[in-house]
Parts: sequence; structure tokens; C-alpha cells
Amino acid sequence: MAGCRISRLVLALILPMMLETKNLGGMTITLGSAYPHRIRVWDLPTRLFHWLIVIFVVISFTTGMVGGNWMSYHLKSGYIILTLLLFRLSWGFWGGRYSRFVSFVRGPITVMRYAKTLLLKNSPKHLGHNPMGGWSVMAMLAALLVQVGTGLFANDDIATQGPLYGWVSKTTSDWLSGIHIFNKGVILFLVALHLSAVLFYLLIKHDNLIVPMVTGLRPWSEDAPSSIYKIWQAVLTAALSITLVYWVVH
Repeated sequence: MAGCRISRLVLALILPMMLETKNLGGMTITLGSAYPHRIRVWDLPTRLFHWLIVIFVVISFTTGMVGGNWMSYHLKSGYIILTLLLFRLSWGFWGGRYSRFVSFVRGPITVMRYAKTLLLKNSPKHLGHNPMGGWSVMAMLAALLVQVGTGLFANDDIATQGPLYGWVSKTTSDWLSGIHIFNKGVILFLVALHLSAVLFYLLIKHDNLIVPMVTGLRPWSEDAPSSIYKIWQAVLTAALSITLVYWVVH
């Protein structure tokens, strides 16, 4: 019974996104798919970044809460997150079309105009990040950079120190440690905001943002340019990010 209910819920969410209906003389007629095109929006490197950052943020929060011997894994997870962030910041300039910052970072007027249409039935849709979502991405990247940046100099007054702890005074390290602890709440807030937005678009706007971040493909009503990237650029960017982080922590 539970399985049937879940199936009906999934169909109820998916069908409105896949079928176009028109009301003719009081009769609702299904015309077919409202989104006949599948546009490759998210390139593979962007999708890998997204899901890897999810995994290692969870690991970092868990190991940080447990403490003790798990702090060695906390540090390693932080190094991986820093590597991923360096990759994403670089990829925002020469990655796929919809992964570039220039494609989704908009000015305040554009963001406010979009926000005013958010609850409208026919609010404008965006292939990549919408104007509000773009700034949500930037806020998350900034918060994570603050977290890993302060973590490099932080200490727990017990046995764990960041790799750059010796570069600053104990007073400065304690101050940065305080920011590191406070910023956890900021990240949790941004994560909750992000999940709420995804659910809002799925349940209210009937716009599934999850599947495209898995497959890379987004159903669209008309043809549009796909996201194209060069594999050598991704490999080179990843290699440089790894090298830089290794140099910093060693």
C-alpha cells in the first residue's frame, strides 16, 4: 500500500511537468509533452562537484561533532572540500555554458524582478540557475570558503590544529576558531534554504531541479544551446587545485 501511494505521488509530480493541457469549452485536452527537448545543462564536472561537496560537507560536520580520533578525518575532508571549491571557482570562468558565473550571477534589480514573479503560475523559467538561485550558489561557496579558510588556522585547545596554525598567534587562531564554529550555523542555514527551495520548485512550481543535476539533462520547451566543455580543461583544473591544496597543507 505504501509503495502504491509513493508511486501515485511520483506520477502526480511528474505528469504535470511532462504533459501540456489546454481547456477547450470546459474540456481539458492533453496535447502531449510540454517539454519535447532535452538540453544538456550541467556538465559532468559540475555534477561531480555538486554531489562530492554534499558528501564531504556531511563527513566534515559529522566528524567535527564526534571529535576525538575522528578529527584526522575532519581535516582530510576539509582539504578535499578546499580542493573542490578551488575547482568550482575556476570552473566558473571556463567551464560549461551554464556553469559559468557570467551565466547566472545577476544584479539586484534582476533578482528583485524575479522574486516578485516567484509565486505567479507563469513565472519565467531558466535553463540554468535562476537569478535568486545564482546568488544562493555564491553564498554557499563563500560560506564554505570561510569555513575551510578558518579551519586551516583553527585549533580545538586539545589535540587538533589546522596545518597553518603555526603561521599565526594563539590569539588569532582562537579568533578564527570562533568564526569556524559560528560559520557552521551559517552553512546549516544555507543548506536548509537550498533544500527548501528545491522542494518548493518540485512541489509548488512542478519544476524538478534534482534530476538534471544527476543526468545533466533538463526538459525544455524549445531548443537551446547545450553545455559544452573540454575534458582536458577539467583535468588540468582538477590537477592544479589538488597541487595547490597539497602545497598549502604540507
